[in-house]
Amino acid sequence: MRVYSIPMRTRFRGITQREGVLIQGPAGWGEFSPFAEYGPAECARWLAAAREAAYGEWPRPRRDRIPVNVTVPAVDPERAHAMTAASGCRTAKVKVAERGQDESQDMARVEAVRDALGPKGKVRVDVNGGWDVDTAARMIRALDRFDLEYVEQPCATLEELARVRLRVDVPVAADESIRRAEDPMKVSAAGAADVAVIKVQPLGGVGPALRVAEACGLPVVVSSAVETSIGLAAGLALAAALPDLPFACGLATLSLLENDVVDDPLRPVDGEIEVRRPVPAEDALRRVEIGDGGWRRRVAAAQEFMDAPPVIGALGR
Repeated sequence: MRVYSIPMRTRFRGITQREGVLIQGPAGWGEFSPFAEYGPAECARWLAAAREAAYGEWPRPRRDRIPVNVTVPAVDPERAHAMTAASGCRTAKVKVAERGQDESQDMARVEAVRDALGPKGKVRVDVNGGWDVDTAARMIRALDRFDLEYVEQPCATLEELARVRLRVDVPVAADESIRRAEDPMKVSAAGAADVAVIKVQPLGGVGPALRVAEACGLPVVVSSAVETSIGLAAGLALAAALPDLPFACGLATLSLLENDVVDDPLRPVDGEIEVRRPVPAEDALRRVEIGDGGWRRRVAAAQEFMDAPPVIGALGR
């Protein structure tokens, strides 16, 4: 197990440093990188995903390239425009409802992204559950002047998402309501979303995530959890295995990190990422490697919730 810590280029989800553990097994490398606020029970799914990558098998791919969106953090309009234009992507996901910012900043950011993409590009916004129902309905209508593809997790609860869907014409996507739910299937049953955002680590691996995607009965967007190329490879494997892939996927997130752990990062070319599985390069890994940093304890705590042998007995090479 190797522990990494990589600076973020921009504050994202309230963090400035992305940390995690890379695990090597006979099948390859896996990544365990739950966010700091997640408890052991939730982290167990993330550990299961790393175990699957290191010791298991991924489904057979149906495609060899995955269309992706650029992810635009809650930055100023000038930087949002530049990030979008430089990405080469034809779809952009824009973060809004950032704590400490006002609605005019959200409007200006989305407008800048629409300008950078042009009229044929696709714009979606990600709220991370930051609005109440009334605010969501009002802001979605206002932002739809930029022709939104969909709005992701406008409110926190399933009941709120269902109410928003009845008040707006823009499709609603569920993210946190799936990846942090005890039963991800409830999203579809509650009539809470038009699109399901699926992430591999929070759902326990490529295989479990594929089963959720197939069972939920909704169009799927595969997204990352802001991982290194090791974690992104699992997301690509999921996107490649889906029977249908109607939307660009949120897997072009290496642009949010200052470094990576491989020499051949999974970055988009002309808005697509090749489906492949890079391995860590020793020099690249050494540049970002740190000591234990509390990760031995987190792995052990997550392991207690898994019906499986320990991943490894000790940290280190």
